[in-house]
Amino acid sequence: MRTRLASYNIRKCLGSDRQRLPGRTLDVINALSADVVALQEVDRRYAPRPFALPPGLIAAQTDFAPVDAAQSPESLGWHGQTVLLRRGLVAQRIERLELPALEPRGALAVEVAGGGAPYRVVCVHLGLMRRWRRLQLAAIRAALAGHAEMPTVILGDFNEWSVSGGMEPLVDAFHVHAPGRSFPASQPIGRLDRVALGMGLHLLDAGVLDTPLARVASDHLPIWADVRIDAKARQPAAAG
Repeated sequence: MRTRLASYNIRKCLGSDRQRLPGRTLDVINALSADVVALQEVDRRYAPRPFALPPGLIAAQTDFAPVDAAQSPESLGWHGQTVLLRRGLVAQRIERLELPALEPRGALAVEVAGGGAPYRVVCVHLGLMRRWRRLQLAAIRAALAGHAEMPTVILGDFNEWSVSGGMEPLVDAFHVHAPGRSFPASQPIGRLDRVALGMGLHLLDAGVLDTPLARVASDHLPIWADVRIDAKARQPAAAG
């Protein structure tokens, strides 16, 4: 089974031209040709955290549906994050994870079915300090340890500038890939957006969607990864 996963920090649909254009954001998302898209910063920052990306517009302009992860009736996501599933895919289980942080942070774990072997997608937007990022990744590993065994991918905005550092909680069971320079979108130099593949997920190809539209639509460029899923694989255990 082959699928395309993607991640995009949409910056609340605010472009470098200071215009907030959700339709433009969706044009970038559609250009990814992905099956599953992990999104960060889909809601405004402060309570009640109203959505910046309207659900009705997603339904009208894409073949995706967001999972049911709203933090409040006015929100689209959990701590600003959601996962879009292409039509035909379903979320068998959705778990909202609270993460340790100086500011509120969370992760969203979604078990995806409908396209063959089921697999788990964990959408993240990690903290700005490496110490907290390590604690957050360790908390995700601990939360997943008691769950059903299945291929698992962690993807999103890792906020990590180092090519090799900061990934210690994952190294025993995940292969972390940085598909390319994704930040800042106008002149990308940092590989902040990443995908970590657990057992049963094999990277076939990966890249960054670097187009004129993507360079202005957000401060991040979206990343994508084509993966092969092994139905017989089991979820990695938590690091000891």
